[in-house]
Amino acid sequence: MSLWCRTLSWHNALAVASAASSGKTTSRAPGVSLYVSVMKLALVIIFTTTLAYTGDVPITQDELVRRTQELYDAIVPGNQAPWKKYFADDCIFSDEKGRTLDKTKLVADITPVPAGYSGSIKVDKVQSRIVGDTAVLSYDANETETIFGQNLTARYHITDTWLQRNGEWQIIASQAHRYYEDPATGRIDPKKFGDFIGTYELAADQTRSVTAEGENLFVERKGKKEQLFPETSDLFFRKGVEGRILFRYDAHGKIDALIDRRNNEDVVWRKTK
Repeated sequence: MSLWCRTLSWHNALAVASAASSGKTTSRAPGVSLYVSVMKLALVIIFTTTLAYTGDVPITQDELVRRTQELYDAIVPGNQAPWKKYFADDCIFSDEKGRTLDKTKLVADITPVPAGYSGSIKVDKVQSRIVGDTAVLSYDANETETIFGQNLTARYHITDTWLQRNGEWQIIASQAHRYYEDPATGRIDPKKFGDFIGTYELAADQTRSVTAEGENLFVERKGKKEQLFPETSDLFFRKGVEGRILFRYDAHGKIDALIDRRNNEDVVWRKTK
């Protein structure tokens, strides 16, 4: 029975119950009392069924995880169906690249991976908060990708907000970021360390020094000493720290500055000695 039919039945039953209880009738045919009782019972059943039909539909963390994994399993084949189903029409999706997409652009972004590419994304380390008609799912997404036989990995952290409307749970907002990973360590000839060793100044009383110990290079500022790991011969990184340390050569082939590059923005420290 449709919700509309249930509503009509509810009104009919209410009319019968009201007439029976008003006391306006002076006579009652045999079986009327039984009829009224039956209709009252029908009224209760119809009203309860209508509430169940239109009321809240609970959801669990396991179901949210299942739906989320379904979304990621659809990426490689470019299956847009789950993304259309589980994202609200008015959703906001912000990805690890800094893009903010609406549903139309988000769904359009789901296309099959090129030939020679494969991979998967698995949901891990899940936390959730489910309150009323709102559910927040926070989790890691561990990606493995193969590009023409070469294996790559990446880790993301994503928080999705699900909202129940009209008995349907959909994602209304999603925010993702990628975990920082150190680059692979390259090789450098320790004989080049002599070019880098020295003192570098940012401003008055703002200096840092570069030293070498055996085959290792270090940068130190205000007593904090960190090892510099080579990515290339002139490009270094500190483990667990985003950004790079570069050494700049002048026109005469001498190091004249240390560049602290973060998110493609440079802070230049001039070499003083």
